[in-house]
Amino acid sequence: MKQKPNAWVVVIVMLTIHTVVIAGVEVRSEFEKTFDFTQVRTWGWNPKGRGDVRMARTPEDNPEAMQQRAEPIIVEAVTTELTKRKLQESPGQPDVFVTYYLLLTTGYTDQSVGQFLPATTAWALPPFGPATQSLEFMDRGSLVIDFSAKNEVVWRGVARAKIKVDVDRQRRETLLRESVRDLLKRFPPR
Repeated sequence: MKQKPNAWVVVIVMLTIHTVVIAGVEVRSEFEKTFDFTQVRTWGWNPKGRGDVRMARTPEDNPEAMQQRAEPIIVEAVTTELTKRKLQESPGQPDVFVTYYLLLTTGYTDQSVGQFLPATTAWALPPFGPATQSLEFMDRGSLVIDFSAKNEVVWRGVARAKIKVDVDRQRRETLLRESVRDLLKRFPPR
């Protein structure tokens, strides 16, 4: 006879999975302490350009193509989140200008046999040549959102995440939206 899983077990497992996904994005923000954020009522995109995409992964990288795919998602997510915060988009002279930067690169981590042992034979282990035990290559991405006033950055949020190469387009879009949402939860600073 099959036993049905307890509802609480299912809820706990689902929350754990959700927490792991969210934990994959590291978010931090900094702000100018002398700037009065209580006076910010309007915002607008930087007149020099909404943002920029920088890529350092392969010689075949195409930042313009990536920007065409990512910018509409970022623009929509920023607009949605700032509207939730009762800020009005102003095409004229807003209180703050918003600029985004999407930075994509490849990194790696490796571990060698014995790398965590002291360089001594006191542990009764003979010295041995290093050999790679673990090697991981991973695409990494950072989304930076700047708020500036009077040509000075007054608030900057950075979301960093490891991006799996084989992740589908829908998951990448969701990751971008979640990154914007998590970043702008910190704006304006309290």
